Amino acid sequence: MLSVLAQADIPDIQWLALTPHLVMAGAAVLLLTIVSVAGRLLPAWFASAWTVAAGLAVFATAVPVWLQVDEKGASLAVAEAISVDKFSVFVIVLLAGTVVLTTLVAEGFLHREHLDGPAFYVLLMLSAAGGMTMASANNLIVLFLGLEILSLAVYVLVAMHLRRNESQEAGIKYFVLGAFASAFLLYGIALVYGATGSLNLADIGEFLAGNQLTDDGLLLAGLAMLLVGFGFKVAAVPFHAWTPDVYQGAPSPVVSYMAAGVKAAGFAALTRVFVAGFGEVADDWQPVLFGLAIASLAVGSLMAIVQTDVKRILAYSSISHAGFILVGVQAASHDGVASVLFYLAAYAAMAIGSFAVVTVVSGPGDEGTGIDNLRGLAARRPLLAAAFTVLLLSQAGIPFTIGFWAKFEVISAAVDARSFWLAVIAMLAAVVAAFLYLRIVVAMFLDAPDPDAPRLHIPRGPALAITIVVIFTLAFGIYPEPLLNLADDAWLNLRIYAH
Repeated sequence: MLSVLAQADIPDIQWLALTPHLVMAGAAVLLLTIVSVAGRLLPAWFASAWTVAAGLAVFATAVPVWLQVDEKGASLAVAEAISVDKFSVFVIVLLAGTVVLTTLVAEGFLHREHLDGPAFYVLLMLSAAGGMTMASANNLIVLFLGLEILSLAVYVLVAMHLRRNESQEAGIKYFVLGAFASAFLLYGIALVYGATGSLNLADIGEFLAGNQLTDDGLLLAGLAMLLVGFGFKVAAVPFHAWTPDVYQGAPSPVVSYMAAGVKAAGFAALTRVFVAGFGEVADDWQPVLFGLAIASLAVGSLMAIVQTDVKRILAYSSISHAGFILVGVQAASHDGVASVLFYLAAYAAMAIGSFAVVTVVSGPGDEGTGIDNLRGLAARRPLLAAAFTVLLLSQAGIPFTIGFWAKFEVISAAVDARSFWLAVIAMLAAVVAAFLYLRIVVAMFLDAPDPDAPRLHIPRGPALAITIVVIFTLAFGIYPEPLLNLADDAWLNLRIYAH
């Protein structure tokens, strides 16, 4: 028996590289176990504190992985199914940050709505673990498994507010359309395997670099189906139809995670697959991303203007931001990938902060999400209105905010890639989108508050989360170089898989 085991081909695991994944997934399983055993003996704050600690632990374990890659270079682990590089570490840290901030936002909300706190946190951590797998996957089947882990948890989170019909409806819509998107992705993976003979992104890249396909119909069909699957996850037009209804119906803290964490994982997987795996055939998929980017920018910006619900406005804003990120992916270059990572970090902060404000203002039942509920907010809660204004102006791309640099980087990458028309359309979309953000600012500062409005209570968790993201937004808006350098370093390791 021992001789058989000795002859077995045991894959290289690299436990250090897998530690962030194991910490996040293990923390979810342990929390579920502890809550099942201890039950009501645990204090009310235990689950949220545990989740924050898990996110911080992922930060701590990601640093040695980054330093190892810095010293020894990028590598592949677990039978070459997992990429150990700075690109994946960057996204892992970003996802850990979204978990911590979403936990802070959700703490007061769950208590206010009398929802089961531990279940929310377990699902949140499991979803983040799936997102980490997506960002690190060098094998298309492993990527699909990560996508399903991320998605199944979010389906339940969206529908978890059992006393709101809108939440149930949003959960059903998201689940049904998500199932279709997963089917497209899986069919795309099968077609890519048929065309290249491999599911390994590094091997696919080498195959395409060394072989000229005389009949590439199978490969192109596979790439098209992959784009449909990813397009749903990142809410790119025309695969965006679920976004406004789901954002409006889902619990506000869940939406903050969807806008930040789910979008980051989706774009990380999209970038790795197409830039690293299919970089040799970029001429085939770049025009499609060009069209998706234009459609997302136009629909997101224009449709947001006519909305009256803040969550629907931010939903269409999310679609517009997806268009900006696609501008960076479409460039398929060093600057393009770096700009995508920088934009994902910037948008995660802006989205979580914005939905944290909506969570506070919405009141019992999570119903007060119309613009009318924000009228006169500056008179009622001036600091909260000021914080929301900073986040909205950052989303509009106003200078001295991180949003300005995020838009500047992706547009610069498009110009360097000679996609001049795309850069022009992106700048026009930014101007149009600025109007919708100013509508909210005007309502907060220039409209009179409702005299019958109840006193607005701001729990400590959301207050801390909003403070953190506002500081992040202004600090890197004034001095963006550290974050830009980290995003730039992440490309240096991704490119070893791109030919």
